[in-house]
Amino acid sequence: QLQASGGGLVQTGGSLRLSCAASGRTFSMDFMGWFRQAPGKEREFVAAITWSGGSTYYADSVKGRFTISRVNAKNTMYLQMNTLKPEDTAVYYCAAQRSGASQYDYWGQGTQVTVSS
Repeated sequence: QLQASGGGLVQTGGSLRLSCAASGRTFSMDFMGWFRQAPGKEREFVAAITWSGGSTYYADSVKGRFTISRVNAKNTMYLQMNTLKPEDTAVYYCAAQRSGASQYDYWGQGTQVTVSS
């Protein structure tokens, strides 16, 4: 399973670091990502990272402000969020896609991020 944490309330321009801790099996070979869902909106992609961390992918809306990383030895993934904006307010979810799977098949429970203006 996946456990997301690190959310909270922050002012515009502030920073937060989200963590996604995996348990139950090793996720070190999985493609992993972060998604978010704001009230009244559909869930959207935020960032993703390959199993080795060698490649990362970002939504245009967060590029240059957010950084995704992982430490496989700790079975943990991170999302460093800088220069936060009110439009970043959402519940953030982490997800994992096992090697060979066609889609994300493990999801965390979500952590709330609120950016005040």
